[in-house]
Amino acid sequence: MRGVGGFYYVHLHLYNELNTEQTCYECRAKGSFRNQHIKPMVGDEVEIDIISEENKTGNITDILERKNALVRPAVANIDQAVIVFAGRDPEPNYNLLDRFLISMEIQQADTVICFNKTDLEKEKIKVIAGEYEACGYRTVLTSTKTGDGIDELRELIRGKTTAFAGPSGVGKSSLLNALSPSLLAKTGDISEKIKRGKHTTRHSEIMCVSEDTYILDTPGFSSLNVMDIEAEELKNYFREFARYEQECRFSGCVHINEPDCGVKEALCAGRISAIRYDNYKQMYSELKEKRKW
Repeated sequence: MRGVGGFYYVHLHLYNELNTEQTCYECRAKGSFRNQHIKPMVGDEVEIDIISEENKTGNITDILERKNALVRPAVANIDQAVIVFAGRDPEPNYNLLDRFLISMEIQQADTVICFNKTDLEKEKIKVIAGEYEACGYRTVLTSTKTGDGIDELRELIRGKTTAFAGPSGVGKSSLLNALSPSLLAKTGDISEKIKRGKHTTRHSEIMCVSEDTYILDTPGFSSLNVMDIEAEELKNYFREFARYEQECRFSGCVHINEPDCGVKEALCAGRISAIRYDNYKQMYSELKEKRKW
């Protein structure tokens, strides 16, 4: 459920004929994991040996096979990611948003874009959301003050394990609490063990919303490097480019300086977002410079 300072907090499901109990155990990972360069991740399913039933301590002895593992945020076994940006306060950083989307594309994780605090800047965000929907992304506009979009978002996460991520200050904690008012209270046993506040996200943590719905809360971030790919690969992760690439004169066109480029023609015609294309050029330049060094 959470990992802090070499300790891993595991919710153990104990089943018998009389009841089903969930108990949190503070665990260490066995030393052989280090030799294999393996580290438990939030979202992992594990097996443990119990050291003390009274103190609720144990050792993680096995990490079960993962269906996926993300680098940023560092979580495992998710069905989708919800990237949260504020409509205002702070102003949305679309370059950072695109970096996150590319990261999720590379890691083959489904992504929903959530623009929160839309009570502050609704019309402007509607336009931007429309541009991302045209690229093939699901977007939802929410406000914890007015309640707008909360039911829609609650339906999107139902029956799934969803990682919530985004910059600091976008209202992620308030959003999670709006989705399930008792959600933060459910982390009490973990928070009590590590003597940390329940509302400040310093480490990724998975929380149970209902029987088959889980949320992974992750720390806020203010920067994100482009993943370790070749510059020429970057275009493959901008979904909207694909429909215009067949109009490019040159095979392997990267849509920067080449003549007769279908993507740039679509850009000039307003069919591709200028913000997205500018972010593409910046990331492409960074990747080229990185390879040079």
